[in-house]
Amino acid sequence: MAISFQYNKTELQRLDKQLKIRTRALPTLKNKESALRLEVKKAKDKVLETENELTEIITQHSDSVNLWNEFMPELLSITEVRTTERKVAGVSIPVLEEILFSEMKFSLFERPKWFPEGLTFLKKVALIVTRLNFGKQKMMLLDHARRKTTQKVNLYEKVQIPGYEDAIRKIKRFLEDEVNLSKSAQKLVKKRQQQQKEMQL
Repeated sequence: MAISFQYNKTELQRLDKQLKIRTRALPTLKNKESALRLEVKKAKDKVLETENELTEIITQHSDSVNLWNEFMPELLSITEVRTTERKVAGVSIPVLEEILFSEMKFSLFERPKWFPEGLTFLKKVALIVTRLNFGKQKMMLLDHARRKTTQKVNLYEKVQIPGYEDAIRKIKRFLEDEVNLSKSAQKLVKKRQQQQKEMQL
């Protein structure tokens, strides 16, 4: 991205101001990028941990999978998922507070005796799956923010700051050349005037 500018002092001041803004902001952006990178890693580790927890609980109950044919899915439903928001490295992240379930009444005498334990198991699985979804969403939001911050760091570091420095250097040279030309012109004019005076004498 080439920076457009004019060769004058006002433009020099404007570009200098823009350069200072970016130079001051760059360390903060780099710190934010490293913080986000760390948070993304933590979120990925947490997602992996939750996936392992889910696999483990399902594996533990794999021998009773045939029993679930008797189960009535309408006995349990999720009525509400309560969330709050928290800022992580400047990014708003939804946080799971709790899950509210609704249980349909059933007769313990008419239904298999494992139904209450089955309901507890389903609640546990629902909680793990919901935590997993929140974890993935957190990871995605943080990674998106990290990518945007990295792009901004690269833009400042590799494009804008060198571009402004180059433009400022060109303007300074131009203004110096202008001053030198002006001085040379003044010397020539002075010399000519002196020669004319000498010729008149």
